[in-house]
Formats: sequence, structure tokens, C-alpha cells
Amino acid sequence: MIETVIKTQSKFPRVIILGGGFGGVEVARKLKNKPVDVLLIDRFNFHTFQPLLYQVATGTLADDSIAFPLRKMFKKQSNFSFRLAEIEKVNHQEQVVHTSVGAYGYDYLVIATGATSNFFGMENIEKFALGMKSVKEALNIRSYVLQNFEEAILRKHQGERTKYLNFVIVGGGPTGVELSGAIAEIQLHMLKEDYPELRKEEMNVYLIEGMDRVLGALSESSSKDALRYLEDLGVKVLLNTQVTDYDGDIISLSGGKTIETKTVIWSAGVKGQMPEGIDASLIERGNRIRTDEQCRVEGMSRVYAIGDVAALISPDTPRGLPGVAPVAQQQGKYVAEHIVNTIENKTNEKFVYTDKGSMATVGRSKAVADLGKVHFKGFFAWTIWMFIHLVSIFGFRNRMVTFVNWSIKFFTKSSGIRLIINPYFREDK
Repeated sequence: MIETVIKTQSKFPRVIILGGGFGGVEVARKLKNKPVDVLLIDRFNFHTFQPLLYQVATGTLADDSIAFPLRKMFKKQSNFSFRLAEIEKVNHQEQVVHTSVGAYGYDYLVIATGATSNFFGMENIEKFALGMKSVKEALNIRSYVLQNFEEAILRKHQGERTKYLNFVIVGGGPTGVELSGAIAEIQLHMLKEDYPELRKEEMNVYLIEGMDRVLGALSESSSKDALRYLEDLGVKVLLNTQVTDYDGDIISLSGGKTIETKTVIWSAGVKGQMPEGIDASLIERGNRIRTDEQCRVEGMSRVYAIGDVAALISPDTPRGLPGVAPVAQQQGKYVAEHIVNTIENKTNEKFVYTDKGSMATVGRSKAVADLGKVHFKGFFAWTIWMFIHLVSIFGFRNRMVTFVNWSIKFFTKSSGIRLIINPYFREDK
């Protein structure tokens, strides 16, 4: 059966954006009032503020505090439309995107489908470990952690409780550092309050990192400060350590070390996720699409790839750009301008990423920040981190709810959302 291609009814060129993450949203916003017809397609009807997923996973924030409806975001943009659909295939020759709700023709295509967890081909890890790249996965972690506390209570002997009270986070980047710090604070401040049958000494939080320091992308000063903060919280940090296997009860590490645990959270790597139809010769390390210095997929003048799914390989960036939100946002703005310039027959300069700094929080009132060549730590860095994240969240309500939750946690040391709404059973993966 031949599928009917749905074409734009507008007199303007159609720009299809695949993905409602930081990059896709920025493209759509910057095309407001421009001579184009914008169609954004995503399998979710909301944008997720991914830097705070770990706070959903540990109960500080509710899921709707970091999610914002895409239709509401663009309700005042007359040249915008949205389709809730699974993206199936891209046909560049015919300039068509095939989805679960139909095929759509395009004049310009922006692939901004983001990334998912990369388990590096380790099947057991993928089967039993928990990823944290979506709201659903963050809620699964929250439920699973609380379920393991309940299971531990049912075991009367300490030896039987061990695997339920050992929590292992793999990957010492910002996500792993922030998540392990947050779980350690649950141990220090919440366990005795909610689970008096358990002793906090029975619980252990491990952070596994293959390199010789945490936060490898930040300065050495930030790395050392973050490590000290983690150890002050009681996190057992294992550096220069690789994960070799995990059977659901025991995680095996390089050097023969093993840890009994029911909970392994994987933040050790990501890989791009993309629809079918991209030539295999264009796929770089990490399952990313190779682009030129104008963010165009190589050999495709009207197809762009941005954010985590893109690999902009150049003499200045031989390994591509980092997979962080500012890269996607800056590329999104650039691509919107590139499309308009192309339509108006104007020239385009190459894309240049401006690194404004990196930061990570390590528990309550402790953080590290590298802003240019200046390094901050402690409470001051934490206030910078809090302010930047707060103003970056979409929606006034979300900002207010987040601020109120942070304030309550700061003054009470309480992690507020301890609900098991949808129990998570690992075997269902």
C-alpha cells in the first residue's frame, strides 16, 4: 500500500523538527514569525528539563515540575504545529518523514532526537541496570529505591538486607555525581525518619568511575572538591574501576571486586537515538550523525542534526562537541538562522560553540562550578547552580514549584516525594 504524504497547506517552506528537547525547542522558538511552516514531532507531548531528572529520581521534585507541555509552550506561535508520534524513518531522496501517524513532506529537516543510555554492548547490564534519560526512567528509579527499603525491612538479618541497601551508580560525570550525592542524603536525613527499622549504617552508596577522577570534563580543582564532598556524605567512590558484569544481584568490577546489590543505576555513557534512513557511513562513534561545520548532515544540504545525536567533527573538535544542553541550544538557534538565511539567499558562517562553563551539585548547599577560568565551590557555587537551573526551567509555575521544593528541602533536609505510584519490577525490562 502506498502511503499518502501529508504536505503543508502553507505557502511557506515546511521545517520539520524531530524531537522536543533543548535543541528542537530552540529551533522552533527562533523560527517564530519567520517565513516558514514549523512542524515538531515527538513521542512525548512535553519537553523534559533533563538536568533535574536526578531530583525526580530521588524524590525532591515531582515529574511535572521538570516537564512542560509542548503545545502550551508554542500556543502563541501561529506558524507552529505539533504531532504526537513515533518517528520511524527518514527518506531524504523524497524529503519525507515517516511516523506512526502518517508521512510528512518537508523542505528542511532538523534531527534533534537526543540520546539514550549506552551500555556498550553489555547485555546483562542493559537487562538489569536502570537508565535515567527520561521522566519514566527517573520515576522507575524512585519507586525501585523505595521498594528496596520496604524489602529490606522484611529481612530480619543484616546479611539478608545487604543487597537491598547497597546502591551503585556507574559513571562519575555530573549525572552520577549529583545522583549519588542525592541518594547519600536520603541515607543521612530520611532513612531514620521513614524507616526506623533500618539503620543508616546498613545502607551504602557506591559511585563507580573508570577514570582516575570524577567530573572528568571539569577542572582538576572541581574534581577534587567534588570527590571530597561525596566522601563527606559517605559515598564510597571507586576510581579507575570498570564494570565487567551484573546478574541482578552481584555487580562484578575490574580487579575481581564484587558488590551485592539490587540497584545499579547506569550513567556511564550515552548514544544518539535516530530514525532509520540515515546512511551508515555517516554514523560516528556513540551512534551520532556526522555533520559539517554548519550543522548539516554531510551530503544533505537541507537536513540538519543537532545536540546529542550530532557529531560535528572538525579540526577544532576532532571528537565532536560535548553532549550538554548549551550545545543543543546554541546549535538550535544557529540552525534556525541558517534556514532563514538559506531561504533569503544569504551566506552563512560556520557554527562556533561558546562554552560558558560547567557545574555540578553535590548534595545540599555544596556544588562546584567552572565559569571560564574561574573556579567556585561550596555554598556560593550551589547558589549559582540553583539560580541558573531555576531560570532555565520552562514555565512560571514550574519555577515556583521547584523553588518552593528546594527551599523546603534546604530548611528541613527532607526529601519530600516518597510515593510508590507505579511499582517497578526489573524483570519487566
